[in-house]
Amino acid sequence: MEKIVFVCLGNICRSPMAEFVMKSLTDELQIESRATSSWEHGNPIHQGTQKILQDYGIAYDRHKTSQQISAEDFATFDYIIGMDRSNIEDLKAMAKEAYQDKIVPFTSQSVPDPWYTGDFQETYDIVQQGCQEWLEKLRKN
Repeated sequence: MEKIVFVCLGNICRSPMAEFVMKSLTDELQIESRATSSWEHGNPIHQGTQKILQDYGIAYDRHKTSQQISAEDFATFDYIIGMDRSNIEDLKAMAKEAYQDKIVPFTSQSVPDPWYTGDFQETYDIVQQGCQEWLEKLRKN
């Protein structure tokens, strides 16, 4: 079973949204999410992300709290998926040379951070489409 981790800055908006959207699409993968920073460490999923997941009937772990990516995570996961260019840059700076090829962008464009934009619907639409595309890619491999 392939292991993927979605990563954003705080692990309270985009990456947990992607985690639970992807989990709603498949049980063929081990799927988690993390943060590049420790800013939100231990905080729950943002209320806006919780609401959009509820609006679309997507189950999520109400007890999930933000976690920063660890050295062990770089070794464990097959794909480390950054939600924006800045996340990719941070991940590459954090990872040992042996893990650089595991770090990949979620989409060709950065996923807007709804913590800043306030537009959880826009982010959800991009995440939903991106998760479907990732699932297709992973199934082809």
